[in-house]
Amino acid sequence: MNPATDPGTDPTRPDIADRDDLDRVLRRFYRAAFADPLIGPHFTEVAALDLESHLPVITDFWESALLRGAAYRRNAYAPHLGLHRSRPLTAAHFGRWVQLWRAAVDGAHAGPVAERAKRQAERIALSMLARLDADEADRAGAAAGPSGGFVPLSALLLRT
Repeated sequence: MNPATDPGTDPTRPDIADRDDLDRVLRRFYRAAFADPLIGPHFTEVAALDLESHLPVITDFWESALLRGAAYRRNAYAPHLGLHRSRPLTAAHFGRWVQLWRAAVDGAHAGPVAERAKRQAERIALSMLARLDADEADRAGAAAGPSGGFVPLSALLLRT
């Protein structure tokens, strides 16, 4: 393998190994997210997120998802549904979230867990978007669920 292209061989960027690493990634991510003109208002205005209160909860979530922690026992979807009902979340919002997450991870870490963190973020974004679309369709009385073609469009928007 080429050390220049293999994400697991960069000695300056160790893999995500513990809760402290997740805390640093999350702080890096939220600094960028709060300042972002597209998704920042969802954090600062709609949710009025208190980062210091939120960080232990979201760190629990990512620790459970990536490091097999067991502290997260909440419903991750419910707060996003509330945000969506206040100000709709679109594929563009989730795409930007994924971009900022990938940059936060890549800025400090490389390795199998870091790669899994980025893949997991994309899966989460697609899942949230699908559920929000389905909820919207249900609320509108449409029995068919989300509009056709949403997954390819969402996946494309998440990767651009």
